[in-house]
Amino acid sequence: MNLSGLNIVADENIPALESLFDCFGKITRIPGRSMKKSDLKEADILLVRSVTKVDRALLEGTPVSFVGTATIGTDHIDQHWLHEQGIGFSSAPGCNADAVAEYVLSNLLLVAREQGFDLLDKVVGIVGVGNVGRRLQRRLERLGVKLLLNDPPRQSAGTEGMVPLDQLLKEADIICLHTPLVKDGKYPSHHLLNQDNLPLVKQGAVLLNAGRGPVIDNTALLNWHLIREDVTLLLDVWEDEPRVGSELAERVRIGTPHIAGYSLDGKIRGTWMLYNAFCEHRGLVPDVDFKQCLSEIVQPVVKLTGKEDLTDIIHMIYDPADDHARFMSSLDDAAMQPERFDQLRKQYPVRREFAAAGFSGAKLASDLKGQLVAAGFICD
Repeated sequence: MNLSGLNIVADENIPALESLFDCFGKITRIPGRSMKKSDLKEADILLVRSVTKVDRALLEGTPVSFVGTATIGTDHIDQHWLHEQGIGFSSAPGCNADAVAEYVLSNLLLVAREQGFDLLDKVVGIVGVGNVGRRLQRRLERLGVKLLLNDPPRQSAGTEGMVPLDQLLKEADIICLHTPLVKDGKYPSHHLLNQDNLPLVKQGAVLLNAGRGPVIDNTALLNWHLIREDVTLLLDVWEDEPRVGSELAERVRIGTPHIAGYSLDGKIRGTWMLYNAFCEHRGLVPDVDFKQCLSEIVQPVVKLTGKEDLTDIIHMIYDPADDHARFMSSLDDAAMQPERFDQLRKQYPVRREFAAAGFSGAKLASDLKGQLVAAGFICD
């Protein structure tokens, strides 16, 4: 396939662009957060991630005819305006959902070990049961964890087994937020957690947000946590990204710079999904399989001694404490903090998903093997 001649402008942090989009023309990489209209004066295709606001202000008067975001979320895209202008659009729903679920599981097992509890003895509440929430639900259910689920849009569409948000906040030992950012309509999620309902959270609970920062009113969260230090905070997303308030950041057990979904597998899957969407947009037949995109990436191998448990093995693949340490170091200089936030994302180390891992050394015990499969590993 070779269209050539098209001009493609893309966020500099999107991987596998050359292997998937070179056949369509020239690729120009630009920092996503600073992208402006003048960068697009000759662009036919625009490919972004979550930090670029794509709307009339950015695109009007440009030749862009197709926009793709290599992310699950679309709140940064004015889809209505794109549709009005006849500009093709695609997101990458589910591309990094497994990575986010694995980020959450790694975090919860870290806290469980530190605080001396068994995850099976806790009730986990999942707010937002979409691509990420469903994957997290499946893994936790397979592990035997008790769950409470909240998702009003899905409940109204007929999904059973949901509970009201207030009930979940009161009863869940661990609260995981995975909602998209919706500012209006029947089910807004902006400031879903706020000064009115944060006090409902159980004593000693764990609160994790790996969805969108403004789903929690961060000012209310800080004020509340000043008197509710019993609650453990795990935050990957922040209301005013890339600026992060140091006072709130210093109160979290794990803080990271919006990288929950930053597995290499997930990022490449997002690019591959956009490649397929653009082919469909132009009436072309895709000729690159996803596995081809991963063929040259080294497989992580877990070397077993026979003494490891589920937490040990998961943290060999991904340990959130490493990201937390880098993130906290980025807060030292307030003036440079937003730039360092983006640098941590740009220079993020290679992280593979659980399913990519292989094993060597001691044989896996049958019960541990079952736990690993439930968590998302592939064990032959």
